[in-house]
Amino acid sequence: MLMKRLIFMLVVVFAFAANADAQGWLGKLKDKAVDAAKRTVENNVERKIERKVDDAMNGKSSKKGGKSSDDADYDDAEVGDDDPSAATTSDFKRGAVIMFQDDLEKEPVGEFPSKWDLISGSAEVKTLGGKKAIEVTDDGYITPLIEEQGAYLPEEFTIEYDFYYWNNKNVGLNDIKLVIANTKNRSERADEPARAAFILQHPIEGSNSCVFRYNNGTWEYYKDTGFEHTFKQGWHHVAISFNKRALKAYIDGKRVVNLPRVQQGTWFGFQVPYDYHDLTFIRNVVLAKGAVALYDRDAQSMTAVEKAIAETGKFVTNNILFETGKATLKPESMTEIQKVAAYMKKNPSVRFEVQGHTDNQGSDAVNDPLSQQRAEAVVKALEGLGCDGFNLRAVGKGSHEPVADNKTEAGRAKNRRVEFIKK
Repeated sequence: MLMKRLIFMLVVVFAFAANADAQGWLGKLKDKAVDAAKRTVENNVERKIERKVDDAMNGKSSKKGGKSSDDADYDDAEVGDDDPSAATTSDFKRGAVIMFQDDLEKEPVGEFPSKWDLISGSAEVKTLGGKKAIEVTDDGYITPLIEEQGAYLPEEFTIEYDFYYWNNKNVGLNDIKLVIANTKNRSERADEPARAAFILQHPIEGSNSCVFRYNNGTWEYYKDTGFEHTFKQGWHHVAISFNKRALKAYIDGKRVVNLPRVQQGTWFGFQVPYDYHDLTFIRNVVLAKGAVALYDRDAQSMTAVEKAIAETGKFVTNNILFETGKATLKPESMTEIQKVAAYMKKNPSVRFEVQGHTDNQGSDAVNDPLSQQRAEAVVKALEGLGCDGFNLRAVGKGSHEPVADNKTEAGRAKNRRVEFIKK
């Protein structure tokens, strides 16, 4: 920009000033640079120059690339004290429990990806820039191959994936759609408004225009809007967070969608509505249970335990883990137990029934006493963290109260849980 050019010219002036043969010419050049600087000051950038000088004098560090922390993209613009500034955050956090993940590492090139199901069109594993990726084409529609039938998306989830963007294919707009369906039938396309809770449609070449559509569950149920995002050639990361009703979307870490009310999703997939080849690639797809915390004006400081108990009277977790077939707590379980301990210390009069639940693998003669021992192990751990044992009662439920289908591994994982029931 102009000021940068002036600074560079002045640097050149002083660097060569020691050369006696060039001093006359340099003196004239220096005068011109100073005059230009004065004109720039008169053009209302005085504040910015002063701020940069102050930063330099105070030893403030610059951003990578030589820009100061105040530079942003305002080199040619007037910056006033009353200018508004956006507070958009990169608050995305992947859910704590991975439900589906495909890095394609073990997939053979040229084959259909083994962790996916095909609804229409075609898909194939290819190599792009030395990285394996899934090409979806021919009006293709793919969805994760999850054995559990019907709806599988929890009320809190995150979805992530990478896609490749081109600058020089000259084929016009070509889109990839992330579709979060609202139906239970995973064999039909869900790219129509009545079948989708949310659709993110972004280009892979020739445009910066993105579109998203969502169903908010009201009579004016389907909304269609868009935004601009600058894409450069290469891989870009997309992340979605859904928490009970609120949906946020991020591209390359920047939040681009923030919706307070969206219909609960049931399953998801990717659609490419065109038949171009060697263009539409995705990779590193991850589905996880958990989401960015729900904004709540009345309870922003509430922990997950407080929120669950306030809403349902209990806290249910699958993150307290034990050695297989034993009541020995795994070290990573203490993070969750510490959350419950913090709640109990904050609310010393609260009493909990600590319930241990197992899946149906094995007989009741084994599972019933095992669940009791596991509940007792949790109580003992809480006591070790300073909680009053008088307020805790361990109860083993075995496999008698499942919350999911024990015929699938995903269902059995949900059934292996600990519940803290407020009494």
